Amino acid sequence: MIGGEILSHPRGMLGLMTVSASSTVLVGREADLATLRDALKRVRGAEPSAVLVGGEAGVGKTRLVEEFCRSLDGEPVRVLYGQCLELGEEGLPFAPFAAALRELARREGRAVFDGRETEFARLLPELGPPPDLGEARRGHLFELVGALFARLAEEQPVILMIEDLHWADRSTRDLIGYLLRSVRVQRLLVIVTYRTDELHRGHPLRPFLAELDRVRGVHRLEVDRLDRDDTAELLAHLLGAEPDAPTVDAVCERAQGIPFFIEQFASSADPRCGDIPETLRDLLLSRVDQLPDGAQRVLRVAAVGGTRFGHELIARVAGMDEPSLESALRATVAAQLIVSDPSGGYEFRHALVREAIHDDLLPGEHARLHARFAEAVEADPHLVEPDRAPAEIAHHWHAAHDHPRALVAARRAAESAGCRYAYAEQARLLDRVLELWEQVPDAADRLGTTHLDLLEETALAAIDSGDHMRALSLTRAALGDLDGEAEPVRAARLLIRRGKLLRNAGKSDGGPETREAYRLLRSAPRDLDWLKLLGDVAYQMAAIDGDEAGRIAQEVKDAATAFGDEAAQVNAEIIFGKVCGGRLAADEGLPAMRRAVERARAAGDVSNFAHGLVNISDSLFELGAYEESAAAAMEGIPDADRVGVSRTTGVYLMANYAEALMALGRWDEADARLAEAARQDPPGVLALPWLRLRARLRMARGHPGAAALSSRAAGFLAKPFLSAEARVSLLELRILAEGPGALPFARTAIHDQGVFERPRYGWPLLAAAARIADEPLRESVREVAASLPARYPAERASALEVTALLDGSPAAWQAAVAGWRADGQPYQLAGALLDLAEASAADRQAASEALTEAVEIGNRLGAGPLLARAEVLGRRLGVRAPGASPSELLTSRELEVLRLVAEGLSNSGIARELFISPKTASVHVSRIIAKLEVGNRVEAAVVGRRLGLV
Repeated sequence: MIGGEILSHPRGMLGLMTVSASSTVLVGREADLATLRDALKRVRGAEPSAVLVGGEAGVGKTRLVEEFCRSLDGEPVRVLYGQCLELGEEGLPFAPFAAALRELARREGRAVFDGRETEFARLLPELGPPPDLGEARRGHLFELVGALFARLAEEQPVILMIEDLHWADRSTRDLIGYLLRSVRVQRLLVIVTYRTDELHRGHPLRPFLAELDRVRGVHRLEVDRLDRDDTAELLAHLLGAEPDAPTVDAVCERAQGIPFFIEQFASSADPRCGDIPETLRDLLLSRVDQLPDGAQRVLRVAAVGGTRFGHELIARVAGMDEPSLESALRATVAAQLIVSDPSGGYEFRHALVREAIHDDLLPGEHARLHARFAEAVEADPHLVEPDRAPAEIAHHWHAAHDHPRALVAARRAAESAGCRYAYAEQARLLDRVLELWEQVPDAADRLGTTHLDLLEETALAAIDSGDHMRALSLTRAALGDLDGEAEPVRAARLLIRRGKLLRNAGKSDGGPETREAYRLLRSAPRDLDWLKLLGDVAYQMAAIDGDEAGRIAQEVKDAATAFGDEAAQVNAEIIFGKVCGGRLAADEGLPAMRRAVERARAAGDVSNFAHGLVNISDSLFELGAYEESAAAAMEGIPDADRVGVSRTTGVYLMANYAEALMALGRWDEADARLAEAARQDPPGVLALPWLRLRARLRMARGHPGAAALSSRAAGFLAKPFLSAEARVSLLELRILAEGPGALPFARTAIHDQGVFERPRYGWPLLAAAARIADEPLRESVREVAASLPARYPAERASALEVTALLDGSPAAWQAAVAGWRADGQPYQLAGALLDLAEASAADRQAASEALTEAVEIGNRLGAGPLLARAEVLGRRLGVRAPGASPSELLTSRELEVLRLVAEGLSNSGIARELFISPKTASVHVSRIIAKLEVGNRVEAAVVGRRLGLV
């Protein structure tokens, strides 16, 4: 590369495959790029340096170094590229050096060899016949290459990039060693890449790398696999939209962080990985085909056992004698297909290798091996990890197509999973039991249960696992098999469950189901189970008829008192707080809720404790006690996970925690919590708490994914039913996302009944509408605001902001700033300060102070759009934005050029003054005009004087 241009067209490490989807953005490699930049920094300081970039095939080594070179565009650095050929020790000597020098000659001409073309002809035959120096003069060739690099490095730093060192011949390795150990050329950076999974014990690169590790200035860089968040980000770039959590989980599980594999799945018709793409399958199996027959047989057996397997288990199933088994395992380990784990067992290096081998089994072989695994683990459960035996047995009998044994084993495994709060696994296993029920005539006798009991049990597991659509289908089937009048409590339980599911899916408010459940319960026998169901009716009724819900909630409290059961009374208090949370003032309901939560804590009632903290954190937020709100929500998160409700109650707690952190200005922490909530993949409208908050945060930060996330959240407005809180917050989000284009939508939105039901969300909606309002909408906002209460700090601040938006006077904006200062949310305060600065244009001192504080807050938060708005406003008002000192706004050279522009010099005059070419001067002037957002050099001079830059 000259000035950042690569001098070749490198073939990727996996060039034998065509990738139909590739990301233009490098994901998850910031630290690796920093390592390469640090190495270049040392080279610029005349210190020789080398970076040995290792990693398994497809992990992104080539992509990393290409991105590093691309980042050098425009910098005075020369990059030479060469690649080793897959020919081994007998391959073409010095192939990467020949490729690098050939491209150098093509770009810069033969003169670059300084009259020594015939001597370089040993590397580049096209330069002519080489002199006959004999083998003894190989050192002379090394000296020539070293001298060439030294001469090139005198002009500018040189980066020599050599790919696929694992394929290098001996001569290439010797020349690299010479450059790094002997001549140590100053201002030369050598970057080599190699595959760590190719380095078997006898590979010649292993001792070579060990030697280089002892050389000063040589550094190793291991490129790791991507984690789940990075995988999700890469998929978003590849698919053109943010992927849903199941897609991310599926790709994570199978691609295991290898970017090349992720790209292959993204480019397939089924990103959720229904099948391994054929080209990828062929690549994976090609390495297996090279192994001896015994090793291939062991891999086939091991693939049936799973990604990890123990030595004793594989020995029993394979039926091989110990020496043969050890020899076969040694071959698989040497081929880097299997690795030993710390527990003394083995593991496939990559899950996709196991899957490809397993899918390649013959049908009879597949069933036979699974049956042998099931028999072995049943006979001795200690052959697998603790607690894994039930699931392993169920899996293998099912894969062996032995339906009676599979039925019983699946039920036992489901019970085991439920005991460990592994609800997703429990639901999947119970679904399998339902599938097998019809295929096993005596299923009821074998399991000791009825089909209706099994339907209800499976539906409950599906709810606990978050698969609400599946639970809806199961509850419908169970209700169809049930006589409600004969079993009113069971019928009520199923109806309540179905009503909740319909509400969470946004399909309806669940009114008919809830009312029918209440009718059945009124005539049912009264016990603690009945009381719990009555509490569920009260909670569900709150979104349908608030007055009726309050009456039923009081009925629950009275009944709990009559029963005298501590847990029932705690639950009743929490239900009452939930039902009346939007109807009572936050400070009125908070003391009783605190008492209920303390009682739950004392009784060890983890479920009610976590549910109560959702209400407490929400009430504290409404009161403006953001630190306390964050602490309360944070306290409940581990308990939600302990009782297996992390996808429901846990998501609400994480969202409440994140919302409080956002209010405190701790945006990075908030974003991490929202990402954690997103990973839980809450179903239906339960995703809205994290979704709307993260969309707002991304908009505030100018994140490139903000539009997609906002659109996804606003899409819930099409649901037939949403709670008032969710609906109003989404109406505001849509207005913020669409800006002035949302004017017709805003005219209707501000009259939504939820605005009056939940002023906490109604006031921000009015503020968003007021910002884009025309005169008719302004009048409508004024009318709605006049009848909306402002009870708490954030509501009062929002009300003052709405008044200021409609009034526009400095005094009104001073009041809004004071309101947000009292509330304590920094982002809202910064926005009001910018509006105050704009309203105070006639008072430069006041405008400057407001702008200064707003920018300081924006810098602390990383609020890019706010800072951009501040910069534009500062230029328009002739006020210098704080933190934007001349050295930050323009480079030192650009400041020199601007000074000469202000003096009236032409480009030629500037060139003479600064000893640069007129063309370079013109480039500087163009950049100055663009940065100052002006139309010409005269305006640039005026703005420069106004901002104190000249």
